[in-house]
Amino acid sequence: MEIRPIVVGYDGSPGAGVALRWALDEAARTGAPVHPTYAFEPFGASAPLAPAPLLWPDDTARKEIASMLDEAVAAAAASHPTVTVRAGTVDGPPSVRLQELSRRAGLVVLGSRGHGGFGGLLVGSTTVSVTAHAHCPVVVVRGTAPRAGGHVVTGVDGSPCSVLALGYAFAQAAGRDVPLHVVRAWKPPAAEAPPVAFDPEAVGALERAELRDLLVGWQDRWPEVRVTSEVVADAPGRTLIDATRHAQLVVVGSRGRGGFRGLLMGSVSQQLLHHSHCPVAVVRELPGGRAMDDL
Repeated sequence: MEIRPIVVGYDGSPGAGVALRWALDEAARTGAPVHPTYAFEPFGASAPLAPAPLLWPDDTARKEIASMLDEAVAAAAASHPTVTVRAGTVDGPPSVRLQELSRRAGLVVLGSRGHGGFGGLLVGSTTVSVTAHAHCPVVVVRGTAPRAGGHVVTGVDGSPCSVLALGYAFAQAAGRDVPLHVVRAWKPPAAEAPPVAFDPEAVGALERAELRDLLVGWQDRWPEVRVTSEVVADAPGRTLIDATRHAQLVVVGSRGRGGFRGLLMGSVSQQLLHHSHCPVAVVRELPGGRAMDDL
């Protein structure tokens, strides 16, 4: 099977540096090459009313970026000598170009903060756009030193994207030889206005049964993965954030329903990207359009 590259949105910022180190560790584990990539965006591209002529960075700016990338490659060669690293630049909006590069990538990795070609990677439009439209999983690396140990955690609700994420989480746990913790959350109705026939015990039992059924096939396929699971009657955002405290990676789908509806564009994903205690993997598609059976 072809080993696709790990594309890293890189602009020399501390957040991009953390993302690159995470990607290098992942590449050392998987054998994938790493491609740190800087996007040159023209000046005037976001002029609101009176569009000005687009001005691209001059040769001096391009030489400075080339030098920055050379330094990153040299540092990567020193810290991860077995990993093939090839840096490059692209012209155009970072979100658009990263989406294009994701077609040929196995993984796209972004830092939690950026500047220059990847400004606002976490709270701005780039991360939301890339995770919404990428053709491979996207990992957003938060903080300064991602945890090396710990387990993999994933949130599922039975929707197609969450099942895709569940399969990816199993593969990640197997590849890292760590346990997998699966979380299913459902939000109880407001205490002041519960449905007439609402029975929390019955709902909880149904949710647990559905989760057990969902896990059976994957556990048969990945018998070496140690699996724990829980069903929580609480806000899904808070539930997932809490579950990441001792994890090394959390995996979610790009669309959900029920307790994880709107994982990508809604409040749950935003909470996770802002407050997760570990890197966040968002799975919309598998590399090359592969199906779950190809994991």
